[in-house]
Amino acid sequence: MNTAAMALHRNATGAPDAADPASLRRQLRSAERRRKLRAVALTLPLLAFLVAVFIVPLAGLMVRAIENPEVADTLGRTGEVLAHWDGHSAPPDAAYAALVRDLSQLQEGAQAGALARRLNSEVSGARSLIMGTYRALPFDAGLSDAQVRARMLELDARWAELPYWQAIAKNAARWTPDYLLASVDLQRNAQGEVVAVPAEAAAFRDILLRTFEMSATVTLIAILIGYPLAYWLSTLPERRANLMMILVLVPFWTSVLVRIAAWIVLLQSNGLINRLLLGLGVTDTPMPLLFNRLGVVIAMVHILLPFLVLPLYSVMKSIPPNYLRAAVSLGSTPLAAFFRVYVPQTYPGVAAGGLLVFITAIGYYVTPALLGGPSDQMLSYYVAQYTNVEVNWGMAAALGSVLLVTTLALYAVYRKFGKAELNLG
Repeated sequence: MNTAAMALHRNATGAPDAADPASLRRQLRSAERRRKLRAVALTLPLLAFLVAVFIVPLAGLMVRAIENPEVADTLGRTGEVLAHWDGHSAPPDAAYAALVRDLSQLQEGAQAGALARRLNSEVSGARSLIMGTYRALPFDAGLSDAQVRARMLELDARWAELPYWQAIAKNAARWTPDYLLASVDLQRNAQGEVVAVPAEAAAFRDILLRTFEMSATVTLIAILIGYPLAYWLSTLPERRANLMMILVLVPFWTSVLVRIAAWIVLLQSNGLINRLLLGLGVTDTPMPLLFNRLGVVIAMVHILLPFLVLPLYSVMKSIPPNYLRAAVSLGSTPLAAFFRVYVPQTYPGVAAGGLLVFITAIGYYVTPALLGGPSDQMLSYYVAQYTNVEVNWGMAAALGSVLLVTTLALYAVYRKFGKAELNLG
């Protein structure tokens, strides 16, 4: 059978014409579509997991940093009345009446407590004022707005003071930038202008700078210790290198509290390190190594060192040793060859490991809290303080957002200038 007859036979039986370009393109598109669908189906469980445990919590954190529900949910009528108030003259009688109606309709004391805490963060004394008024309600029925105002001033004369009403008016909106402003030592005044907080109340900028300073110190020390360690590991035979790597990874396998307890034993005044220093005659009195910044840095470097060694070791193992030998054979001294040929090739590992150590360090909480003093606490300590002690979720979320934005900015800088992807081998 000749070629034309075979083609006619295939067309007659409905088989695809292999010589038809349009048919081939359709088949290729169909195969590519099936391949993509299979790939998406395989990654859907991982994507769902990331969305559930990573994206959604982060989105909730960002939303809570600008959400201000305490006043909006409890004092809706009062906020509507105060929306037309100039903020400088005495509040209208209708504002007093609306406040009494709003407080009287609260179903449980927890709502009043949350409202009182929120306003007390704006004006000192607002908590006792709100809770005292809430417990005295309801008033007699049928009172006019002026009579309600008189009863409230009789109950507590502080209701005549403008700062309390200004705090209610300012926080009547559900969305507010106040938490984010406070996290960088800014605030809105009664006129809504953004101004710096008083010098005696400014703290978070110093805390943020302290966090960066301690993290940078830990990162630099980790590089100085980890680089020669990783280089030494990369020169060992594979079996010995794996054995030594187990020792490097020991901090990963040890509980945080166990590590900190061990450092307390080592660093205290009569601990092993001070005894060694006294025995060698290095010092006549025990050195203060605990409950200060030195102790925090030592413990953090010990814990975070594997984050630097692993990327460095991976990069160093991929560098052919022939490069150094070639440089020496061309007349370079071994030291010059090391710094001019070998070290530049390890920059991606230094950048990746340094980024890992720094980003992990800025979020540290337990180690500074247990080994440091009051002036050694990092930003995450105050996130926990606002969450567990002061129950100020908005402020905690704002501080957490500052850490998140800082981390993303650092990673963006690394991607732009590092010129290498993170490679942990």
